[in-house]
Formats: sequence, C-alpha cells, structure tokens
Amino acid sequence: MIKEAQKAGIKGRGGAGYSTAEKWASCLKQEDGQKYFICNAAEGDPGVYIAKVLFESDPHSVLEGMLIGAYASGASQGIIFINHQYPKAIVKIKNALSQLKEKGLLGNDILGANFSFDIEIREGSGAFVAGEESALLSSLEGKRAMPSIRPPYPTQSGLYGKPTVINNVETLANVASVFQKGADSYISVGTEKSSGTKVFVLGGSVTNQGLVEVPFGTTVRQIMNDIGGGVVGGKGLKAVQVGGPTGGWLAGDDLDLPLDYEHLKESGHILGSGSIYVADENTCAVDLAKNALLWIENESCGKCVFCREGTLQFSLMLTDITEGMGKKEDVEVLEEFGEGMKEGAFCNLGRTAANPVLTTIKYFKDEYIEHIINHNCPAKVCKIV
Repeated sequence: MIKEAQKAGIKGRGGAGYSTAEKWASCLKQEDGQKYFICNAAEGDPGVYIAKVLFESDPHSVLEGMLIGAYASGASQGIIFINHQYPKAIVKIKNALSQLKEKGLLGNDILGANFSFDIEIREGSGAFVAGEESALLSSLEGKRAMPSIRPPYPTQSGLYGKPTVINNVETLANVASVFQKGADSYISVGTEKSSGTKVFVLGGSVTNQGLVEVPFGTTVRQIMNDIGGGVVGGKGLKAVQVGGPTGGWLAGDDLDLPLDYEHLKESGHILGSGSIYVADENTCAVDLAKNALLWIENESCGKCVFCREGTLQFSLMLTDITEGMGKKEDVEVLEEFGEGMKEGAFCNLGRTAANPVLTTIKYFKDEYIEHIINHNCPAKVCKIV
C-alpha cells in the first residue's frame, strides 16, 4: 500500500507538499504499540473552506483515506481536528462515522484483517497557527497552540509522545481516489513531480468565484480567465495572490507560472492552503501588503521574536507609508527585514510573513516610492495626509 502511494506521488495538500507515503512509512517502522492518525481539517486562512466543502459534500472520501492511511501506517486511533465554526460539516462526519460502524468498518478486527481503528472528532478554534502540525498536537494535548522544534517529527514522537501521522483533508480524499483507480490512473493527471489535481478557492475581483479543481500545472492565468471569467466588470488586472495572506503576489508574465509545488518554490512563492485572490487595477499594492500583514500580525502565536516583533514592525512601517509618513529608506529596510524573517522565524507563518511585502515591492516598487516621495497613492485608496 505504501509502495502504491509512493508510485502515485501523493503530496500533502495542506501547503508543505511532503510525501504522504514517506509519512506512512516513517510511522510504520516505529516500534511503539500505540500510534495515532490525524486528519487535519483546521482552516485558518480567510476565505478558505476546502475542508469544509469536502466534509459537507462527501465525508466518506476523506474517511476512506483515513482508514487506508491508518492501516498502512499501523495506527489504531484516528482523530479529526476540525474548526468548531463548521457545524454542518461536523454533523455530516458524525453521520458518516455511524454508517461506517454499522457496516463494521470501524472498531475491532475490521473485515477480519486483524486491524482495529476508531475515529473521534476534536474541535479547534480556527486559529491559523493551529493548522501547523506541532501546534495542532499541542492543542490536542490541551496546551496552547504553539509550534515546537522538529525533529523529532510527529511520525517519530507525536501526540502524547506516540508516533503520529497528520494528513490534510484534501490529501486523504486523494488517497481514496488512488486506491479506487490505481496509481497509473492518478499520475496520468498533473505534472511529472506534482501528480493529480488541486482544489483552489478563487476569489476577489473575478467574475466566477468559488471552488475550482484543476490538474497541477495549470497556470494562474488559465484559472483566472478560462474558469474565473476574467476580472469582474471588464476592469484591468493588477495582480493575483496565491497561497493566502502569507502567499506572494504574481503579476505580468509570472501569471503564466504553472501551479505546482516545484515551480512555485523556485519562484519564491508558496501553494499554501489553495487560495487564489484576484486584485483589479483600482487596488493599491502597498495597501494590499498592509492588510495582509495586519492579519498575519494578529495570527502570530508570539512564540518567536522574528514573527512576534517582525510582523508588528512590518505593519507599522506599511501603515506609515500609506498615511504619508514613510521614509526614503523604508523600501530597502522592508526588503532586508523580509529576507531575515525568512531565515530566522520559528515556523512557516513567520517565514512566509514577508511574502506579500517582498512580492509587491518586486512588481510595484514604483508605487511604494510614489507613496513615500510624492505622498500620493496612484490608486487613490490610501488616505495620505
């Protein structure tokens, strides 16, 4: 089973893109008798609801993936960690679990295969950082959701110190698909290194908003125009953000960048939770960066200095620029500071916090200069004094 998952090349859909098969194999080889399998349904990005829709529309696809993964990794207890703000999804999961138990697919000695597995639901706050693996484990143990140093990795020492696999909701739905149709069918879609499809939330100034599922390798421009119907109202396009508030903005020729883990990483961007947000010509690049940093600052758990103090300083500097109090050296300071956060922050929230700043400077540096030198917002969005 692990070899089949390896052949399919299933990667984590939560943003990191780590090999699912390698997680299972790492957990399986641990000698501890108690092992856990966790479905990570914590969604903290604003406007992202992929896990919610998957559980509301087809919970069994995810639960089948959990059963397959648990059997392959040797786990006997499953947990679904989901936002408490998803009451309809939770009801659907409970109904589906009851159906599994009625069919003898949960509990002891499932299908006579010497495999026992049960699943419980645990509700989380919906905080962004709680979706990070080590912070999720802390939350489940009744502690504050804060990241911890790795290694050891969860598959070595996870929940209560026991080997633990943590897979994203969409990842598990892909697992079920692989074992229904086979790895060969699965890898026929997508790219050589990023197989299968990816679900995205398409929003912002685009005509057709909502969830879209496309093969890996589809470009941002194709999604925006062919599926999204282009910028709403026939307005011009400013930029597109991929990966939520901590993702970077794309503009110009980079809109033809294939959406897969490899191309995005090479270009300094992240796939993140699967959010695609379109900004039209009437938006201000500095204001876009400021709003993202205000959100990131609020979501920081405060554990590391880089993220706790860094996001605050970013917010203060960007606010000054949008209010006509920017300094000539601010752009250079923002770039230098952003590169430092990438290297020094404790978890991915802090490491990616600078993305909205660095990418808007990359494409729209002239707007920063216009705000600072001429005290003018070209888009007339910022109320510069």
